[in-house]
Amino acid sequence: MKRSSVEQSSVERSSVSHVGVTADGGDQQGASHGELAQGELADRLEAHRTELTGYCYRMLGSAFEAEDAVQETMVRAWRSYDRFEGRASLRSWLYRIATNVCLDLLKGSQRRARPMDLASPSSVETPVGTGLPEATWIGPVPDGRVLADAGDPAETAVARESIRLAFIAALQRLAPRQRAVLILREVLSWSASEVAELLGSSVAAVNSALQRARATPAVSGDNAATEPVQPLDDAQQALLKRYVDAFERFDMDALTALLHEDSTLSMPPYELWLRGPEDIVKWMLGPGIGCRGSHLVPLVANGRPAFAQYRADGGPWAIQVIELAGGRITGLNQFLDTDRLFPLFGLPLRYEG
Repeated sequence: MKRSSVEQSSVERSSVSHVGVTADGGDQQGASHGELAQGELADRLEAHRTELTGYCYRMLGSAFEAEDAVQETMVRAWRSYDRFEGRASLRSWLYRIATNVCLDLLKGSQRRARPMDLASPSSVETPVGTGLPEATWIGPVPDGRVLADAGDPAETAVARESIRLAFIAALQRLAPRQRAVLILREVLSWSASEVAELLGSSVAAVNSALQRARATPAVSGDNAATEPVQPLDDAQQALLKRYVDAFERFDMDALTALLHEDSTLSMPPYELWLRGPEDIVKWMLGPGIGCRGSHLVPLVANGRPAFAQYRADGGPWAIQVIELAGGRITGLNQFLDTDRLFPLFGLPLRYEG
């Protein structure tokens, strides 16, 4: 089921239109729903792909696993559409399938995390070490892959907050079913009875799971000193402009002036992370000197401003996700798996200026 290459996504998506007529030797459309053309059913399923990807990303902490989970959801839905009796909406039915896919994937797997969840801050003298496997880390995701157009600005703001890196990390600390309950109730605003029906549980059990999830410090506390930044206000835009200028000129004095006193720098797949402007700047002028001469291309990821960082020679270096609060930068999250992440964000592997 799993596919590691994001470039295959368009092929995978188109495969939905073929599964229904090949899986069991016949058409999978239920007569009670009318004789839907293959294209019509595929379109109905595809209309839910973005929101389902957002749900699976919150559950799994990986954009790649989320896309695989949604593809599996679509395949299962196509194959079993003749058994869909219409007592629930198509959307609810798809969420039930997606939840089961995610719960299956989470069986026996370790929870994904951020570097700051695994160890204390390092010093500049700490060896970088060997990168840990991709399955260790919470990864970034482009907003467009996981946020459907809600229309309501308030709903959009909630959705963006629910994909920020710190919140995704907090969700991973919950047991999988608690995680599903919290997302469905608190993020997607489902009723307790709707969640109970989806999970095959009782309203009392759902309310109890939600109460336990809310009581988890990682979820209930302020997981990161960040503030909403979408849409960017004038001050935040000015701060980011100064950051780009300082970073591209590699002006460490100017960069220091932008960093919060508790700012962090992390670099998955490495476990090492740093805290405070002094250590961050020492790192930049030492092991991170290869960043000198970089070019930054603006993006949006995890509901936050982000940048594609290219080296001076034009090669890819990192996806940066920036956290802001109080007029300062509080987090520089640099994700170094460029072979997979740049295609995910639709970025070329060479900077052409």
